[in-house]
Order: sequence, then C-alpha cells, then structure tokens
Amino acid sequence: MKSNIFICHDLRFHARALAFLAALAMTSYSSPAQTNAAPAERIEGYKEHLIAGSKWYQHDPDRPQPPVVTPGATFSQTAPPPSDAEVLFDGKDLSKWQNGRGGPASWKVQDGYTEVTAPGDIRTKGKWSDFQLHIEFSEPPPGNNHGQARGNSGILINNMYEVQVVDSYHDKTYPDGQAGALYGQMPPLVNPAKPPGEWQTYDIIWESPRWNATNELVQKACITVLFNGVVVQHRTEFIGSTDGIGGGVNYRGVAKYTRHDPEVFVELQNHAGNTVRYRNIWVRDLNVAGRQ
Repeated sequence: MKSNIFICHDLRFHARALAFLAALAMTSYSSPAQTNAAPAERIEGYKEHLIAGSKWYQHDPDRPQPPVVTPGATFSQTAPPPSDAEVLFDGKDLSKWQNGRGGPASWKVQDGYTEVTAPGDIRTKGKWSDFQLHIEFSEPPPGNNHGQARGNSGILINNMYEVQVVDSYHDKTYPDGQAGALYGQMPPLVNPAKPPGEWQTYDIIWESPRWNATNELVQKACITVLFNGVVVQHRTEFIGSTDGIGGGVNYRGVAKYTRHDPEVFVELQNHAGNTVRYRNIWVRDLNVAGRQ
C-alpha cells in the first residue's frame, strides 16, 4: 500500500500531464485556421498628402468603401429631354462636339451610342455657367481588370473638375476614385453601380465657381450627382481642380483653384482607351447667378 505522500505525488503528476495534453490539443486544433487565414484584401491607392479639411489622404485605400445600394431597375434611362434642353448627343452624330484642339470629334457613333475612340477626349462646343446635365453610359466587359483599369472614363467639366466614370460593380478601388466620386476629393455617398453592359445614368446639377473683381474666390464649384437615381453627391464643393487632368494640378498633386470664366464646357474622357459608351446626352442652362 502506497503512502499518502506517494499518492499525492502521483495525482499531481497526472494533473500536469492532463493539462499538457489539453494545451497540445488546443494548439493542434487552432494551427490549421491560422495557416489557412485569408490574406488581407489589397486595394490600390496612395498615402502622400491629406485632403484639405479631411482626415483622409488623397486616393487613400484605407478610406471606408461606400455602402453598396441596389438601384431601381430604371430611373432616367432614355429620358426624353425637356422642352428647354439642348440635345448634345441624340445617337446620330457628334456635331455638338469637338476634340481638344477644336477639330471634329472622331469617336465612333453606332447604334445610338458613341464609344470612346482614339486619339483623345471630346468636349462640347457650347458652354454654360450653371446647368443640369443628363448622360447615360455603359461599361465594357472587365476581363481581368480591376480598380482604375476597369472601364475608366470621366465627366470633365471645363477639363478641370471630374466626376469619375469607372466600373465599380463588385469591384473596389480607392473610394475617391470610384464611380460617382469627385475624383481625388470626395467618394460617393453610396455605390449604386450596375453590371457592365447595362446602361447607367448620371443626372448632374452644376454651379460654377465665381471670383470677384479683386480675384478673390467667392463661390466654390458645387455639384449634385444622382447615379442611377440615387444621390451620391449632394451640393458637394470641389476643393479645387481635379488632379491629373487639365486644371493645372499634376496627378496626385494638391487641389487648387485657378480663375476661369463661369461659362464651362463638358468633356468626355478617353482614359487609356477604355471603350466606355455614352448616349442620350442633354443639358439645361440654369443660369443660377443671373436669376438671383
């Protein structure tokens, strides 16, 4: 018969052995989950300088992604122009458009749409200070492209202020570069993008910036955007000219204003030959300042 001392020793030994085996089992169980953990999603972007008045960097990949919203089946697709609108493209020709040098617009026109075609952008011959713009676009098949390489184009106002056009359907990029963003400045409130190949709509209300007689900026450029019938910008002010287009701000540069006349043209961007299609474009002159 063992003494009490030996019995206590055996019990302590068995307790330590059981604790060791339990710890080993837990380690063995948790290891596969750690090994098979999905890598963090990588979103393109940069962290070079903060946007004025914001805690976020320009083209910040860590900025929250806009919530996805499923838009209605239709909103203003094929909407006929009001009686006081000027039709800019009716699916027949580009007579109201020109290239950046003032020559004829050379994009392909076919089956009621115009498609981004080399060599460059096209812009309206007319100019307006404050306006309502209706425009419809369709994204090409994405292939293996993602982010800014996926159906990239843009609505460039005076070639200085950009509303981004890009395929944001089930695809992510830096939020201030998504469809409906004021590129490099303000993401859309939500992401109501439709699949590539479906016709989508922008309904834009634009108010031009103004300067006084002493060259002081007294009104910033202001824009409202409905994307597929969903508000994604609500009287949002541009911080200055968009980076990387024609407003004197280099790509990834700090936005700033450069004085210009209130009357501005509308430009459609050829971004690296992405074959985005456009149709049913019309504009209404609001002349907000003249009515005040």
